[in-house]
Amino acid sequence: VQLQASGGGLVQAGDSLRLSCAASGRTFTGYVMGWFRQAPGKGREFVAAINTSGGVTNYADSVKGRFTISRDNAKNTVYLQMNSLKPEDTALYYCAADRRPVGGVSVTITSYDYWGQGTLVTVSS
Repeated sequence: VQLQASGGGLVQAGDSLRLSCAASGRTFTGYVMGWFRQAPGKGREFVAAINTSGGVTNYADSVKGRFTISRDNAKNTVYLQMNSLKPEDTALYYCAADRRPVGGVSVTITSYDYWGQGTLVTVSS
């Protein structure tokens, strides 16, 4: 499967952005989907994930209450709605797919098999 992330940009603190990740292939509905991010000089970290049906989600504490992950299985697309953005949200955001989910939604990078190319989000203060 190929993942194409989009929607990043330069915004001010307090603004909102919606990231999209379009997946190719007919098995999208079987994948747990996740968003991760990597800030300059830091390691990649978990942001949010959603199960195959969209009924179960998980968020990093740092984004809980501000970000919302959702998916449209008819469009093979997962979204990340980001509200109340902060300068510390500045990072390259990646979408990822876990093709063999084992219960729930994983927050672990190594659980994910496919990765998009990343879309840059820059939040100015």
